[in-house]
Amino acid sequence: MVDWNLAVATATRLVRPGPEVTRDEARAVVAELRRHARTSERHVRGFTRMIPDGAEVPDTPVLVVDRAGWVRANVAGFRELLAPLLGKMQDRRAGTPGAGVLGAVGGKVTGVELGMLLSFLASRVLGQYETFAPLERDLSRGSGAAAGGRLLLVAPNVVHVERELDVHPHDFRLWVCLHEETHRTQFTAVPWLRDHLEAEIQSFLGATEMDPAALLERLREAAQAFAGARPDAERGDEGRTLVELVQTPEQREVLGRLTAVMSLLEGHADYVMDGVGPEVVPSVAEIREKFQQRRATGAGRLDAALRKLLGLDAKLRQYRDGERFVRAVVGQVGMDGFNRVWTSPNTLPTKAEIARPADWVARVHGRGGEPGEGE
Repeated sequence: MVDWNLAVATATRLVRPGPEVTRDEARAVVAELRRHARTSERHVRGFTRMIPDGAEVPDTPVLVVDRAGWVRANVAGFRELLAPLLGKMQDRRAGTPGAGVLGAVGGKVTGVELGMLLSFLASRVLGQYETFAPLERDLSRGSGAAAGGRLLLVAPNVVHVERELDVHPHDFRLWVCLHEETHRTQFTAVPWLRDHLEAEIQSFLGATEMDPAALLERLREAAQAFAGARPDAERGDEGRTLVELVQTPEQREVLGRLTAVMSLLEGHADYVMDGVGPEVVPSVAEIREKFQQRRATGAGRLDAALRKLLGLDAKLRQYRDGERFVRAVVGQVGMDGFNRVWTSPNTLPTKAEIARPADWVARVHGRGGEPGEGE
């Protein structure tokens, strides 16, 4: 169904080269990022008061990678997550005349498409906690390896952005590590979170439309919506991505819950990054201001179009809305009160509560917020 090796080869061939650095400079960057990853763990746990149970927490590795390494790692992650869906699709095709030939051709087409997508993203990601990665340092390991997590720091992208923003390299590298370490702490300190997120993602994938005719009809309607053939405002399609428009009703329901969780995780990481920052990152205010401007503007018209099509603009809203939620809740009930969000899936905020933090406080803590809070 997907030629994974071709996806890696395509992305590796198309990805842009990183910034020019000497061998000694590259080694120094890698060593510093590893040091910052270790020190960030202490800072994040102290600030969030989220202490993992050492008896149960796996030793999730920290890997400093280049852009090609990030591609290989993410292909392995995709294989892990998509295995149930691809197996279902393979079973459906079994026995269909010509399925073997069509499947091989389709797998190569999908592999090339995935590789092109990854080549676009590989030069933009600074770091990533791979929630569903195998417990291996081999970046190419996929399905069949023990599930766990690992922290990736993409060295060339960090160097590229710190030069582009003209900020202090030491401060910027630590600032990035604080954000990514917060994600690692979220999943290592909250044992049920990974399984819950995986179950939601599998529910989303399981609701994928398997009937080619029905899927083509959704694609046709989506194309009409984007082309302005229908009054979008009446249909409620304005501002939605192509991916959202081809979803089934069941997927949209799951996506609402996933959006809330991802907004919480990303916003919490941003809040912690800036909360710890003033004590250990002297130029944090300058970094935040310049980085926010970069997030908002992108790299040009083509970049902006691709971000919208791929839903990356929605991800930026998750950072903003989630950080606003965390800040409002901590301001109202303190850090310990906020940490009740990690008690169980039932205490996670809904999408509506992300927009109105006082409603989450009222539901979980049994008391109302200040008028207008969170708006």
